Amino acid sequence: MLITISGPAGSGKSTAATALADELGYDHVSGGDIFRELAAQKGLTPLELNKLAEEDDAIDRDLDRRLRDLAAERDDLVLESRLAGWMAGEHADFRIWLDAPLNVRARRVADREDKDTELARTETEARADSEAKRYADYYGIDIDDLSIYDLVLNTARLGENGMIEPIVAVIEAYNPEGDEGKTPVTVDYEF
Repeated sequence: MLITISGPAGSGKSTAATALADELGYDHVSGGDIFRELAAQKGLTPLELNKLAEEDDAIDRDLDRRLRDLAAERDDLVLESRLAGWMAGEHADFRIWLDAPLNVRARRVADREDKDTELARTETEARADSEAKRYADYYGIDIDDLSIYDLVLNTARLGENGMIEPIVAVIEAYNPEGDEGKTPVTVDYEF
């Protein structure tokens, strides 16, 4: 299978994708890692590269082309990026959207990048706004349209291991021959 995991910064995409790939014995490719590598190569932060991408669409288009090519060429892969579900197109067998409230995501980004939580919140919001505008301009994608996803999961109260169990359970129960156009499964665990 080709499984995509998408969602905003700090939603748990990388954590879930790594764990899911390990659980299934699949490879894992992260668009975020590729984007951060591109930023570092240019001596920029991801936010600075996002701002540059607003002026130079070649940055996003190159990354998105790489994701589309990987989706077309590979199976037994967990492809993870903000647009992985969209970029994989008809090659995706199962699409997952992860999300969490902004304050949770900002705290996760702050921990990951060793920065102040309020700064992480401001940057995360600015980055999301920048990306949403570019996705709409370049591809006509409304990033808030979750209708393409097979599973939508709020990760706010789920730890690293807590995300994988429900994802694997839904993938195992997934019937690709099921009703087309059916509303995606939405799971919001409350503990």
